[in-house]
Amino acid sequence: MADPHLRSANHMNDDDGRVFLGLMSGTSVDGIDAALVRFDPAPRLLFAHTFPMTPALAADVLRLSQAQARVTPDEIGALDTLLGIAFAEAANGLLDHGGINPETVTAIGSHGQTLRHNPNGVAPFTMQLADANIIAERTGITTVADFRRRDVAAGGQGAPLVPAFHAAILRDAAEDRAVLNLGGIANLSLLPAKGAVRGFDTGPGNGLMDAWCLRHRGERFDTGGAFAAQGKSNEALLQRLLDEPWLQLPPPKSTGRDQFHLDWLEQKSAGLALSIEDVQATLLVFTAHTVADALRSQMPDCRRLLICGGGVHNPVLMARLALELPGIEIASTAAFGIDPDFMEAMAFAWLARETLAGRPGNLSEVTGAKGPRVLGAIFPA
Repeated sequence: MADPHLRSANHMNDDDGRVFLGLMSGTSVDGIDAALVRFDPAPRLLFAHTFPMTPALAADVLRLSQAQARVTPDEIGALDTLLGIAFAEAANGLLDHGGINPETVTAIGSHGQTLRHNPNGVAPFTMQLADANIIAERTGITTVADFRRRDVAAGGQGAPLVPAFHAAILRDAAEDRAVLNLGGIANLSLLPAKGAVRGFDTGPGNGLMDAWCLRHRGERFDTGGAFAAQGKSNEALLQRLLDEPWLQLPPPKSTGRDQFHLDWLEQKSAGLALSIEDVQATLLVFTAHTVADALRSQMPDCRRLLICGGGVHNPVLMARLALELPGIEIASTAAFGIDPDFMEAMAFAWLARETLAGRPGNLSEVTGAKGPRVLGAIFPA
C-alpha cells in the first residue's frame, strides 16, 4: 500500500527541465520537508514527503534554540552533524520512495535548521545547522546551503527569503495580493499588481501554540485547533503580548524562536490565573491579530491572501484570520496549484537553482540588504 503521506503531482516526463530537491526544517521542528521540483521553466512539484524528526533530535533542537539556553560548542557541533545526517536521510528517502535515480537531480537546496537568528545585534548573525558536507557526501548530489548569511553580511535581515519565489509563481498583474506562510514564525510576502515586492516576519505563527501544546498535552501541535477551541481568549494576556516592542518595528524585520518562546510567554503572563486552554486560545488570537495588523498597515488594498504552511490546516486559526480580515478573500495556496505543506521546500529548491545560475536569491526591498546577492555556498557531490 502506498504511503498516504507521500504526495505526487505530475509524473516526471521527458521534458528538458532540470530537477532540484529542496529540504526545509522550520521553527516548528515537526519534521524535514523534502520536495522534488522540476523547472521547465515554471516550477512543478513532482514528489514530496515530510520525514519526522526523532523525538530526541527534535528535543535537542528545541532546547538549544531557546534564547536562555546555555549552549556549548560541543553541543552545536554534534547537533550540526546529527541534523546533516537526518537531512541526507530525508533526501535519500524521498528518492527511494519515488524510485528516482539520484543522478537525475541537479542539486539539493538545504535550508537547514535555525539555531539562532540575530541580524540586529552588535555583531549581526544567523545560524542554520545541518552540515551540507554530510548531505553531499551521503547523497552523492551537489548541495547548496547556508543561504541566509550572505544577505546578513550585506546588511540585511537574512529573512524572509521566500518572497522572491512567491512573486515568481503567484504574482498577478490584475490584483494586489499577499502570501502568508504560517509556519513556526509567520511571514508575509506582499505582491502588488504594480510596484516592488516586499515581505517580512509578522511574529509567531504556530511556534508558541506548538510549544504550549507540547508542554501541556505532550503533542507537537494542536490538531485541528481543538485545544484552542476549548478555551477563551484572555484580553489582559492578549494586550500584554501585543505590547511586545518588536511588533512595532517597521519592515524590514525578522524574528525566530529565540525571540518568541515559552520563557517570554511566562514573563508576559506572570500574575494572571489562566487555564491552559485559555492561554492556547489567546495565543491563537495573538497570531491572527499580528498577521492581520501587519497586512492592514503595510498593504491596505490587499484583495487576496493565500496561505501556506502548517497553520493552513488549523480551521480555528483560519476562521480567526477571516474574522480579523473582512473583505479579503482568504484561501490556501492549494487553490492555485501549490501544495501549502511544501511551499518552502520548493522555494529552497528554486534558490539552489538561482545560486548555481549565478542569479541573486534575495530581494533587498524585503531584507534590507545593500543590494541583490547570490546566496548560499555550493558543496560539490
